Amino acid sequence: MLDIAVDECEQRVIDAPRVAEVLSRLPDADMVTDVADVFAMLGDPGRVRLLLSLLEGGELCVCDLAATSGMAESATSHALRLLRAHRIVRVRRSGRMAFYSLCDGHVRMLLDVALEHLKHGDNQ
Repeated sequence: MLDIAVDECEQRVIDAPRVAEVLSRLPDADMVTDVADVFAMLGDPGRVRLLLSLLEGGELCVCDLAATSGMAESATSHALRLLRAHRIVRVRRSGRMAFYSLCDGHVRMLLDVALEHLKHGDNQ
C-alpha cells in the first residue's frame, strides 16, 4: 500500500490561471502583516480572557477587567495597551478612571466566530 502524505499532492501540477486569480485577490503584504498582528494579539490566553470579559460585560474598568481575567492590574494594563495599539479595544476616560470596550463589531464577530468554531470542533 502506498503511504502518501495527506498534505501533499500526488502529482505536482500547477493550475496557472487559478493561481493567478487567487494571487490577484490576495491583500498586499502590509495588510497580511496587520492581519497576522491581530491574530497574534488573540494568541495569548490572558488577552483573550480580557476580550471575552469585554464581550460579555461591555464596557469595564481596568480593576474589573483584572478581576474577571485573574490577572494583576499591572499585567491587565499592559495587555490593554497592546490591544489598544492594535485597535482591538478602545478606552474612555472619566476622571481618573479608564473604561475599556471592544473597538467595534468586527472584534466581537471574531470572538463569536472563534467560540462557535470551537463548539463545533468535534463534528468533523
